[in-house]
Amino acid sequence: MARNRMGRINEEIQRELSSLIRTVKDPRVTGMISVTRVDTTADLKYAKVYISVLDKTAAKAVMGGLRSASGYLRRELGQALRLRAVPELEFIRDDSIDKGARILELLRGLEKKEE
Repeated sequence: MARNRMGRINEEIQRELSSLIRTVKDPRVTGMISVTRVDTTADLKYAKVYISVLDKTAAKAVMGGLRSASGYLRRELGQALRLRAVPELEFIRDDSIDKGARILELLRGLEKKEE
């Protein structure tokens, strides 16, 4: 039962952060940014937010901008979700989409060689 609750909380945090990131006024936070996953601790004190950035050259700057805007995002998240404790946000760069695209590219290359 508690596991299902944590899953719902993680999904809600992910959905809200996806929309809130667009409102960040930091000039470093631009481009196509996706929240791929959120992992929250059981006591709701910390949340790891996995971020995927389309423009790889600006990824480091985007992550810095998100870290500096974490207080704003946390406050807005607290108002939107009305949780007893709003977790402290830790942003982590997620490269899983890049790895999946690379694997798909390799598989397509194998298909062309077989023909």
